[in-house]
Amino acid sequence: MTTNFQSIPLIDISPLVAKCDDPNAMEDKDFAEVVRLLDSSCRDAGFFYVKGHGIPDSLIKDVRDITHKFFDLPYEEKLKIELSSETGYRGYQRVGVNVTKGVPDRHEAIDCYKELSKGMYGDLGDPLVGTNKWPTDPPNFKKLMEEYLVLCTELSRKIMRGIALALGGSVDAFEGKIAGDPFWVLRIIGYPGVTPISDECLPKNDIGCGAHTDYGLLTLVNQDDDKTALQVRNLSGEWISAVPIPGTFVCNIGDMLKILTNGVYESTLHRVINNSPKFRVCVAYFYETNFDAVISPLDVCLKTTGGNKKLATAVYGEHLVSKVTTNFAY
Repeated sequence: MTTNFQSIPLIDISPLVAKCDDPNAMEDKDFAEVVRLLDSSCRDAGFFYVKGHGIPDSLIKDVRDITHKFFDLPYEEKLKIELSSETGYRGYQRVGVNVTKGVPDRHEAIDCYKELSKGMYGDLGDPLVGTNKWPTDPPNFKKLMEEYLVLCTELSRKIMRGIALALGGSVDAFEGKIAGDPFWVLRIIGYPGVTPISDECLPKNDIGCGAHTDYGLLTLVNQDDDKTALQVRNLSGEWISAVPIPGTFVCNIGDMLKILTNGVYESTLHRVINNSPKFRVCVAYFYETNFDAVISPLDVCLKTTGGNKKLATAVYGEHLVSKVTTNFAY
């Protein structure tokens, strides 16, 4: 359950990154402190920053820089990789195509998913079948993003090991049938700056992305260092800014982790409002369960919440497809 937090905690996870595969790691006081901080952050806010994560600052910046270069291109160039249902909802969407709760969002994006082949999960994955639509300009875009994806996947596995211990479970509680073969989503997003004159191409609202929760287990947000736009809602309904801290990721938990914890951890509402005159980018990596995982509360979480199942079972792939196929206004 989230509280009336007024700021988002910052955690140095370097002890976790170094020792999460060590069976005796909890004997290390620094490691155990990271686990405690993960637990309090997930309970109180559902959001936290991480530093000491092991992904080079230079790569994090390169990913943002090449994203800026792509969004600087003319529309005609970007539309060469346009998203549609025929592409498996992979590719570029212009400003206003993404919709949150019926309202067009003031952002453009490239959407990427772990690649699926037809029939891999019966009919379940068929709407997302396809290969990712990477731009050829800027050069090196695909190579850089794929390198980044590998590192984000491994970092997320390590953070989830810490969260498993925080809940009182075994270190691998989220592996195997839950997330032993994790699905992932990558959204490469650009938010237009505020302009003094009206632009008929832009949605009439100033919401870059409307209030929503994320679908899976854990999100890693790589945002521009010089523009504050991400906001997180606390229990009183106040919007708390996730002010950029260079060299960190903003992390938040998703709907599947809320179910797995039987509501002990909340998938917190958040939104984006870019009030800067400058164009803002954000690269959001979503670490998910296995695509066909059947998600219900962990036994350890049932025990700590009185034994009653508070949240309905979900199939991750069904949850994702239901969201993705209703997210766009073509």
